[in-house]
Formats: sequence, C-alpha cells, structure tokens
Amino acid sequence: MAFNDLLQQSTLLILPLFLTSLHSILQNFTAAIPAHHCRPPADGNLSKDRELEVWLPRDKQGQPESCLRFTFPQREPPLPNGTEANGTGATEPCTNGWIYDNSTFPSNIVTEWDLVCTHKTLPQLSQSIFMARTLVGSLMFGTLADRLGRQKVLIWTYLQLAVSGTCTAFTPNFSAYCICRFLSGMATSPINSNSVTLSERKLGGQFFVAGMAYAMPQWRHLQLLVSLPFFVFFIYSRFLIESALWYSSLGRLDLTLKVFWRVAQINGKQEEGAKLSIGLLQMSPQKDLTMGQAQPSMLQLLRSPAVRRLFLCLLPPWFANYFSIFGLVMSLQSFGINIYLLQGLFAVVDLPFYFLGFWAVKSLGRKPTQMASLLLSGIFILAYAMIPLDQSFLRTTMAVLGKGCITGSINCLSIYTSELYPTVMRQRGQSMSGTLANTGSIVSPLVGMTAELHPSLPFFFYGAVPMAVCPIIVLLPETIGQPLPNTVLDLERRWAAPSLILPTLRVIRSSQLLDPAPFDKTGQTQEIAGTYQGPFS
Repeated sequence: MAFNDLLQQSTLLILPLFLTSLHSILQNFTAAIPAHHCRPPADGNLSKDRELEVWLPRDKQGQPESCLRFTFPQREPPLPNGTEANGTGATEPCTNGWIYDNSTFPSNIVTEWDLVCTHKTLPQLSQSIFMARTLVGSLMFGTLADRLGRQKVLIWTYLQLAVSGTCTAFTPNFSAYCICRFLSGMATSPINSNSVTLSERKLGGQFFVAGMAYAMPQWRHLQLLVSLPFFVFFIYSRFLIESALWYSSLGRLDLTLKVFWRVAQINGKQEEGAKLSIGLLQMSPQKDLTMGQAQPSMLQLLRSPAVRRLFLCLLPPWFANYFSIFGLVMSLQSFGINIYLLQGLFAVVDLPFYFLGFWAVKSLGRKPTQMASLLLSGIFILAYAMIPLDQSFLRTTMAVLGKGCITGSINCLSIYTSELYPTVMRQRGQSMSGTLANTGSIVSPLVGMTAELHPSLPFFFYGAVPMAVCPIIVLLPETIGQPLPNTVLDLERRWAAPSLILPTLRVIRSSQLLDPAPFDKTGQTQEIAGTYQGPFS
C-alpha cells in the first residue's frame, strides 16, 4: 500500500487557490484605461457638444487628443484630415482634469486617481510591485514553512491576504493601494505553494474573473469580492491537516502516524490506517518519506557542475514563460476587442492545450515538446505584433494561439523540471527555479510601457524571448522512459562522459554532496530504506 493512497486531498484547499489566482489578473479590470479627453474649463458657458468641439484638438486619426486641449476655444470649423493639432491653436495639458468614457469601466483606480497621460505608467508599475511579491513571499514564507510547518504558514497567509486585500478596497490614494497590493501579493505565493503541497490541485480563476468583473463594475466592490472570503478560509484553516511528510522530515514519526490515522479516517480507509505503525514507517522503502537526515544546502549542491548546468539551463525557459504569459494576459486592453470576451477566450484556450501538451509530452518526449511549444508561442506572438492593427480578428487569433502554446510550455516544463532535478534537491530546485523565474512576471509590465513608442513593440519582446531561449533546451537530456535521478551522482552520471565519471565521483564525494548509498556491481546506487528523497518529491 502506498502512503499517497491515504492522502486524498481536501476540497477546502481548492477555493482559496481559485480566488488567489484572481488577485494576479485583477488589474486587467481594476486598472484598465478607458477612453478619455481633457475637461474644458468650468466657465466655458457653451453647450456640451460645441464646448468639446472648440476645446479639443484632434490626432492624426481625427480623434480627440487624450492629454491636450486648446488654450483658448477655436471658433473656426474643424479642419480636415485631423490637422487641428498642428494648427495655429496653442495647446496645454489637461489642467482641469479629464472626462472618461464610463461605458466599459464605470469605476476603477485609473478614473478615480487620474492615472493617465503623465501618470499612465503607474498601473504597470503597480502590477510589477504586485508581481515582486513572489520573490519576497517565497523566500520568507518558504523558510518559515520548513521551520514551522505548512499549516501554520497557510493560516497566516490566509489572514494576511484577507486583511490586505480588504484594505486595498478602502485605500484613499495610489501609494496606499500599491502597499496593500504588495502585501496581498506576498501572501498569494505561499498560499499557492503550500496549498499545492497539501492538495496538489489548482483551478484557474481566469475562467470566471471576466464574468465577476462584468457583474461587479465598481473596482472596490470587486476587490472586496475576492478578498473577504479569505476570512472564512482563515477560520477553517485551523482544521486542516499538517503535511505528514513534513513531520517525517523532522523525524517525528509519532505525529506522522497520527496524521495518517486521521486522514485514513476522513477518507473512509480505517482498515488501511490501522495497518500502519511506527515500526512500519521506520522500515518503509517509500521514497517520499524522510527520516530527519541532514541535507546539503542549495548552495552546496550548486558546487556540482552538473547541478549548476541544469539550474542555468532551466532558468531561461522558466523566465521566458513567465515573461510572455504575463505580458499577454496583462495586455488585454491593447487587443482592440471586448476585454471581457478576450479574457474568456484566454481561459478557454488553456483546456485543449493542456491535453495537447500532455499528449505531446508522453508521445514525443519532453525535450521536443518543450522546444516546439516555446518556438510556436514566439512565432504566434510575433505574428500578432506584425499584423496590421485594423485586422483585429486575425491578431486576436494569433494572440490566443500564442497564449495556448505558452500554457503548454509551462505544463511541459513543470514535468520536465521535476524529472531533471535529483530527488535529493527536487523540491528545492523547482522552488528556486520558479522563484527566480518570476522576475519575468515583474519585468513584463515594465516592458509593456514601450507601447508608448509603438503599440506592438512590447509583443516583439514577448515573442522574441521564448524563441531566443529555445536553443538552450538542446543542452538538456531527454527524460522520457528514463529512471529519475535520486542523487547528484545520478545526475553527474547522466551527463558526464564515460572517461570523466570516476574523477567526477571522487570530486563530488569529497564535497559531501551525495547520499552515502553504496554501489552494486553494476555501478547503480542501491535503494536504502529511509534515505532522504525530499519531502514533496
């Protein structure tokens, strides 16, 4: 009987994951920039239509300028071909504020705090601040989770997200908004990682965020809708079951056994649970049990050339995936179609690409699937950037296909990464790769600011980066049909030339990076009951 048979996961962890994902893409609606133009002086004393006509210059497309108005009203009739902006009328910035088109976004942070014109880059900046939470939250709460346990960290982060998310809905200014969003972001990353640890499930909230945003157009109400439920999650989280593998990693087999008994009772598997004992846990050959053995740090492991090579080869594709997918997802407004419809399309396209990606991984292998998904995503995104702006249907099709390919790339890379890292560092390697790669999600909103130079310029970057890192995948070994490496020695053997194996083994053993597992006659490490394999490998 495998211990995982007892660990059927709790549905109480699913809904928090669903709402947590909403916080990451919420700014597509709460910080969208509606059509706007300067507000005429209050003492204009003209009818509304005539007032707008005589005060607003026109751009080259004949549309009212968003950030300029005439210093004095222009009484002459409008000139053809949008030449008013180049006429004799002197212009000035919008000193009296702006008038916004509230038909799509009745209320958001842009219209409330006038984040347009000279302040139009602030929404992207606030999104980058939110994304920076991954580095801070993962590093801080990841360490606390290893020391205090997954359940305690999960309880605290539920409370932190509930309080900071609720406070965001009542912020009086943009600075306070950024601070609250950063605190909310700090909590989302550990909620994701620890909930996946305990449940191994995650639902995409993007399937429903468009409908929620459409039904609740007031940004403060929408912010409350996705934040207040975390108070409920905080209350019931004290009843969640701590990770048995975490107790086992501390050598607390008595607590490990109690967790197994409780889970067996909840899942209706009392007979299986009754068969367990401390003696059985001590003798168990299960690879996912740990016996509290001291393990080398990540820095010690990186002394191995094979580990360094693996880490450096995996970091660029992770960065490219995060960079491109967040660049696309957070640029919905630039596609020129209904933002609610496009959000739904981006959500729906994930499903077929999930299945297609898993089929390709099993049939074609990890390496060609990863290369193809990165290459195709870059091609589709670059095609979107080069298609004329007036062909919105074709542009949207390319963007949706590009987003689907990135989804397939992320799924493939998740499987590939877990199979490439040796068991002794699998969880830490995945966490470190994912954490550092989140710099891509921080950089992508900043790259979005280049749209001021040309509307399609950011998408050239979003498409070029995946294609640029594609050749790096060639350096990685194929893992389909191959046994998973358990130690750094196994990883070195996979990549080292035959003539270099023995010298490499001596170097690694001298640096104490390997499990002390003996070798059999074939040179393979023997399985030893209780050998550390990583609590979540």
